[in-house]
Amino acid sequence: MNTTFDYQHLYNFSKNIFLQIDCSDTDAEIATKSLLSADLRGVDSHGVARLSGYIRLWEAARVKAKPDLKVIHETPSTAVVDGDRGLGLVVAPFAMHIAIDKARAVGTGWVSVKNSNHFGIAGHHAMMALEHDMIGIAMTNASALVAPTFSKERMLGTNPIAVAIPAGNQPAFVADFATTTAANGKLEILQIKNLKAPIGWIQDKDGNASTNAGELKNGGTLVPLGGDKEHGSHKGYALAAIVDIFSAILSGANYGPWVPPFPAYIPMPENMPGEGIGHFFGVMRIDAFRKADEFKEHMDNWITRFRSSQTITGQDKVIIPGDPEREMEIERMKNGIPLLHSVVEDLKALSNKFKIAF
Repeated sequence: MNTTFDYQHLYNFSKNIFLQIDCSDTDAEIATKSLLSADLRGVDSHGVARLSGYIRLWEAARVKAKPDLKVIHETPSTAVVDGDRGLGLVVAPFAMHIAIDKARAVGTGWVSVKNSNHFGIAGHHAMMALEHDMIGIAMTNASALVAPTFSKERMLGTNPIAVAIPAGNQPAFVADFATTTAANGKLEILQIKNLKAPIGWIQDKDGNASTNAGELKNGGTLVPLGGDKEHGSHKGYALAAIVDIFSAILSGANYGPWVPPFPAYIPMPENMPGEGIGHFFGVMRIDAFRKADEFKEHMDNWITRFRSSQTITGQDKVIIPGDPEREMEIERMKNGIPLLHSVVEDLKALSNKFKIAF
């Protein structure tokens, strides 16, 4: 059973929770917008469902409410940011602003981040570039739940990639996807609903395909995009590896099996080679390549042509990356955000803990 809540209601509550852990008003606002962007866009696993998890990380002293965010190395077009164990929801926009400023100055901007935490949905950060007539790229590594092709050991995270590209009269192209067949959050939702996972999402501890949505608790692993070698899992493995290298080895964050886990109760890995979680951001000014108006005119043409392509019998239309999320955002802003009972109970627990009305 879902209960629907108004966006502003969830915004006010979430911001007050961040204020209660001593975030500044500005950071609480940034974190709340980052968090709720997931709920609005239909990525329910990364929205307010994660709020209590962020608070537990703060209680475990793994997250700082008032980090000293700073650039520790830079060139005209690049930078490395030390997130000082801040909320990734705040660190990521800070780094993205730097990338935008560098792109404005020299055409492109590239920023890698170390010593951060879970940053919500990648698409929210990539989309920050759109209003500047720029292309945005965002990616992050994550705690190891994924086995490389032919392995049964957890070595990589779901390691998402997002790319946001502006258009003219058409809505922006926004691709935001995990490099696994399915993100862990989808398995969590299946567990709550007591449903099975499709074949190709997860494998058991011995490497056999499984439909048990709770298989991770039994030592199983998520599998890379493609599911198995015959269906292209080696490509998903390669994509996840690229994200890991760009986000962490380039910045000095932890990588592979050493990335800190999101649940605060899971012990930190031993012999960690870096600091915190890593992110990577890129911004490209369109007019560094061609006139922005021309580019957006041709993006409109590209989008229109793809929308009109012939469909398979029984399918309504071809969608453009970002369409479902954009339509969901419009619908949820108007009619509210549905939350699962378990998420509502989590929020009520936070309400009681911090004496804030929910």
